[in-house]
Amino acid sequence: MKRVKSWRWKIKHKLRYSRSIQIILAVVLMCLCVRLLPYFAPIRAGDIAQNQLALEFSDRNGLPLGTILTRDQEHTAVVPLKQVSPQFIQAIVAAEDGSFYQHGALDMQAIIRAMQQAIHTKKIVSGASTITMQLARMLAPSPRNFSGKINEIWLAWRLAAGMNKDEILSAYVNRLPMGGNIYGVEAAARTYFSIPASDLNIAQASLLAAIPNNPTYFDPLQHWNRLQQRQKYVLNRMVQDGYITNQIAEKTLTEKVVFQSRKRGIIAAPHFLFWLASQSSETEIISPLHTTINRPLQRFVEAQVQQVISTLAANNVHDAAALVIDNHTGEVLAYVGSPDYFNEAKLGRNDGVQALRQPGSTLKPFVYQLALEKGAIRPNTILADVPTHYAIPGAKLYSPTDYTQNFLGPVRVRLALANSLNIPAVRVLEKVGVPSFLVRLHQLGFNHLKQTPEYYGLGLTLGSGEVSLWELAQGYLTIAQQGKTTPLVTTIPNTQFPIPNSPVPTTWQLITDMLSDNHARATAFGVDSVLNLPFPAAVKTGTSSNFRDTWTVGFTNNYTVATWVGNFNGEPMRQVSGVMGAAPLWNRIMLHLHEHQEPAAFSSPGGLIKLPICAISGLKPTPECNSVVQEYFYPEDKIAYENQQDFNLPPEYDEWLAKQPSSSLITNNLRIVSPHNGDLFLVYPGTEGQQKLEFKLAGNTSTSVEWWLNGEKLDSQVNSMFWYLRPGSWTLEARSGERRDKVSFQVDLANISSTRRGFSIANPQ
Repeated sequence: MKRVKSWRWKIKHKLRYSRSIQIILAVVLMCLCVRLLPYFAPIRAGDIAQNQLALEFSDRNGLPLGTILTRDQEHTAVVPLKQVSPQFIQAIVAAEDGSFYQHGALDMQAIIRAMQQAIHTKKIVSGASTITMQLARMLAPSPRNFSGKINEIWLAWRLAAGMNKDEILSAYVNRLPMGGNIYGVEAAARTYFSIPASDLNIAQASLLAAIPNNPTYFDPLQHWNRLQQRQKYVLNRMVQDGYITNQIAEKTLTEKVVFQSRKRGIIAAPHFLFWLASQSSETEIISPLHTTINRPLQRFVEAQVQQVISTLAANNVHDAAALVIDNHTGEVLAYVGSPDYFNEAKLGRNDGVQALRQPGSTLKPFVYQLALEKGAIRPNTILADVPTHYAIPGAKLYSPTDYTQNFLGPVRVRLALANSLNIPAVRVLEKVGVPSFLVRLHQLGFNHLKQTPEYYGLGLTLGSGEVSLWELAQGYLTIAQQGKTTPLVTTIPNTQFPIPNSPVPTTWQLITDMLSDNHARATAFGVDSVLNLPFPAAVKTGTSSNFRDTWTVGFTNNYTVATWVGNFNGEPMRQVSGVMGAAPLWNRIMLHLHEHQEPAAFSSPGGLIKLPICAISGLKPTPECNSVVQEYFYPEDKIAYENQQDFNLPPEYDEWLAKQPSSSLITNNLRIVSPHNGDLFLVYPGTEGQQKLEFKLAGNTSTSVEWWLNGEKLDSQVNSMFWYLRPGSWTLEARSGERRDKVSFQVDLANISSTRRGFSIANPQ
């Protein structure tokens, strides 16, 4: 009995186990069916509908800019089959699949015939690809191997199962590759012949039907003779299928047909049109689209871009971009993304207006404005353009230099910005902080600066981030509008509300005044550079590292113009700075914009007063100052101006002063630049009297100098001498007539247990 019960239990347990397995297998099978169902389902016409329909664009005055555009940089136009010329339908069917309406997804007779011919001739003589199979290949390109062919056949069966012949043919003729970036018969007809596909005659239709077999090999603009041979084949097939007679075919071959350049599909501003089409959903765009572009101005800027590039070809310069904005409305008047959009070999489709590049010095005006706004600097502040080093954790010592590799010493804010000096700009950024500056740039529309402040560091003001020409133009438009941030406008009418009148921040007016000061930038750019226009204009240049990008962005009261010159492939230019590369293009556009009417002068910074200052010290002129200029002051700074004391450069100038041939322009006082006041020197036991310290004055004075150390006169009357280090507290004094300077320093005996060798300098300041 126990054995029987045991067997019953085992059988019952096995049945339960078997049912569990069956349930699991059923669930797995159902999941597989659900996953594989899409691969078996018929494909309907709605499933492959082309959503990117053709768009038409006009300029601000209604002049056409282009048609047959989609968002993916391809010319195409989707039209119903009834809007396609019957001659083309006959030609394409005869050429590609003569029995299209008689067979299913596959043409078994053609397959058998192709196999027999291949066996007999030992090579492929004819193909067996049907229009349905070709459509499948267009929808899902696959490799030309066995598995790829199986996928193509399977997709063709699904198409045939879900669509009728006219639906398949309609999808096919609207996707045909017609050379270059042109797809579909409607796009080809409009581009090559400026007519709709419904108006194609037999000659035009047979030529267009010849292209899809190999669009590159039969390119009508490059290989006309090849295309004519293919047209002859198409016409012969049409004769064989009974569509036309031999007489019509022979007459058609003699008919002259002229193909227009593919550029005719777009009259002007191709980069702008493609970019604009990509910005909105299909339902948001009403064709034709009325844009803000001024077509005559657009054509002028396009021509200038090409001319400037041709003059710089010897400097390995191949690409440029430009943007023109109406300051009063924020409307985009001209948009050029490259010298030739249609030159694929030279990467012409790349859009230099939207591409991200390092902006060089073009961000400097924004850091100066922020510093003025925060009170970190004043209009009359003196900045130190001297060798400077920043210790950055985990990185090499950061030592910015200027483009000229020279240092100007004390400079006014105006000169530092106008001459694009790097070190003063870094010092100003250090005052306001990288996080604050990054927030301000985001407020101005520089949305591609997405990294952390630590990522960019102090180099942000010198162009360590990447921005677009579009963002720069919008930022400078804010300066032109004196602090009013306005998005750029591309269509008419636009939905923007009028900008309300509000008090103008003085800081923006100050920046404009500095950028428009031709005399202020003369040190770096000369008095007669391409930046100097015969009317008021504010401008800033920029050059990225290794001369890869040059920028010039500026504005008048009426227009903002932004230009970029460089290479899309990243190759450096040969010694082309912003003033040599992008500035000539900027100059040409600005002169053209104001050819008939000069712009009004910029408004003076409100609420400020102008006072004479010494150009070197930034203080009230003294009889010794030989360079006096006028500079803006805040009214509250006038008391300090009146009560100023003698100007003495702080210790950060010592290294720079030591290399100057003369310091008479800086100060009439003696200046000890080595050692510094408060320096500490260490000497190790046994090395006393072996290590030397240089006593040095700023400049090379020709007058006799007396050196006094702890009240004892040293035997030297030159501005530089060496003294052997001895432990003690020392006071060094230099005397020349009535002029004096004094510093104190310490020399200590180092601890013998120290692992250091030689001597070191410690500055407790």
